[in-house]
Amino acid sequence: MNQLVEKIQRAILEVLPHPEQAGRPELDQYARMLREYPRRGGKMLRGQLVILTARAYGDDTAALPAAAAIELFQNWVLIHDDIEDDSEERRGEPALHRLFPMPLALNAGDGLHAAMWRVLVEAGARRKVLEEFTRLVETTASGQHLDLSWILEGRFDLSVADYLEMVERKAAYYTGVAPLRLGALSAGTLPHPTFSTAGLELGTAFQIIDDVLNLEGDHGAYGKEIAGDLWEGKRTLILIDFLSTATAADRARAEEILRKPRERKTAAEVAWLHESILASGAVQRTRQLAEEKAAAALAELEGAFTGLPDQEAVAAAIQLLRGLVERDK
Repeated sequence: MNQLVEKIQRAILEVLPHPEQAGRPELDQYARMLREYPRRGGKMLRGQLVILTARAYGDDTAALPAAAAIELFQNWVLIHDDIEDDSEERRGEPALHRLFPMPLALNAGDGLHAAMWRVLVEAGARRKVLEEFTRLVETTASGQHLDLSWILEGRFDLSVADYLEMVERKAAYYTGVAPLRLGALSAGTLPHPTFSTAGLELGTAFQIIDDVLNLEGDHGAYGKEIAGDLWEGKRTLILIDFLSTATAADRARAEEILRKPRERKTAAEVAWLHESILASGAVQRTRQLAEEKAAAALAELEGAFTGLPDQEAVAAAIQLLRGLVERDK
């Protein structure tokens, strides 16, 4: 864990309640639950980008609260997302609702959401920083609604454009756009317009690679259930590609499996679907698309960072941005 990650994690844990100070057993448990996902760490890519971008502009003195807040956002969203998807794992350990009753896990997510806003308010965050956090929460929620509604409605008539719109809202904005904009805003500077356009493309590439790793990644490195997207019935770009090229019989079988709730799917069914998708070439085609999007976006972002005061921070930020796609976990 690098020093920047340690600094962000320490800032997060400092604002959360301590079990030994809670005063009663129920609140001891509540405190432990709030600290569970932050304790597991994670890469904290978004928080690091906030600080490095602010540093690149020459002033990161107000960036740490925004970095901690965006990581608190990540943690409460993951708790809710794991519940909504009925996921098994998060960061190599059981999802929170697998360790505690679901209503308590849901409430813990709400507690982290409140802590996110408290960090910003107590730090006296600039109005534009608060507005950016409002935008990223609202944008992410609208994308999650698309993702969940397609599964609940049994939709398979989805296009590449549908997927891209969903991902831009659900994941790309808060991964590729918001950290860059928050870094600039924390430094008291208006964000470069490229942060929104190229950041969205890079964030989309990040999510596509995440979908790829869900099917062909190493479980120990990935930290989540391999083929979890198939168990959960996710409408990924890989799935859309596979269904568009499958035989009528294979498509019908795949849709029948995907329509089933997790508890009614069998391991044999998911294994067949997993193997069929890997054999179809859909994973390779979508990975190539992600790499193309990432290369173009990185070139634009390098241009946007040209001439900023702290070029050492710029180099670190670009390396981190490149790592969003060039990764195995």
